Amino acid sequence: MIEKKYEYSGWLRITHWIRALSIVVLTVTGFYIAVPFIAPHITNEPVNFMNALFRSWHEIFGFLLICVTIGKIYLFIFDKQSKGERRSFIDFISPKVWIAQLKYYMLVGKHPDGRGVYNPLQFIAYLTVYLALIVVSITGLVLYVHNFHEGLGGALYDMAKPLEIMMGGLAGTRQIHHISMWVFILFLPVHIYMAVFNSVFGKHGTLDSIFSGYLWTHKKDD
Repeated sequence: MIEKKYEYSGWLRITHWIRALSIVVLTVTGFYIAVPFIAPHITNEPVNFMNALFRSWHEIFGFLLICVTIGKIYLFIFDKQSKGERRSFIDFISPKVWIAQLKYYMLVGKHPDGRGVYNPLQFIAYLTVYLALIVVSITGLVLYVHNFHEGLGGALYDMAKPLEIMMGGLAGTRQIHHISMWVFILFLPVHIYMAVFNSVFGKHGTLDSIFSGYLWTHKKDD
């Protein structure tokens, strides 16, 4: 028997899409800041500050990403609806679930009935992504304080300077910031493929759930 199960809260879904949009904008604008690939239309008036425009969008969506990342970590720890996400850690440390999940992806076994909403491979992928989010946020703030010396930049300077030194100065900070971005670039196509795979092959409505919040599961007979 098939039953409808509410898995993802509204705030979780909203932060997911804000995070996805932010990562796309930050990737495009970040590439431009590193290597400008669009030349502004040349006029007699010095008003086409293309680099400043891309940098401003990068900073806006950077702070937006920091906010939703902090919010998501809070939801993971304290939100009642996120209990299923926390229980995924039990599946992550279970060799039995790992073996069953690998068999499922190799089309030689059934999808395991895990305790959480994420299987072991999903859990380790999301853990890696969130570690990269933390690193890219910290390095981004370190770079930010060197562009804005007053306000928030001035307030964070004393905390950011030791981190900058630990990372080998501004050049090392930029390199770590850039490498962290590639975690998202590599993760995104795999994430989309696995979401489609689980939705089509598993028939649980996995892809739809990030819009509706609901999954379709097989109800166990009493």
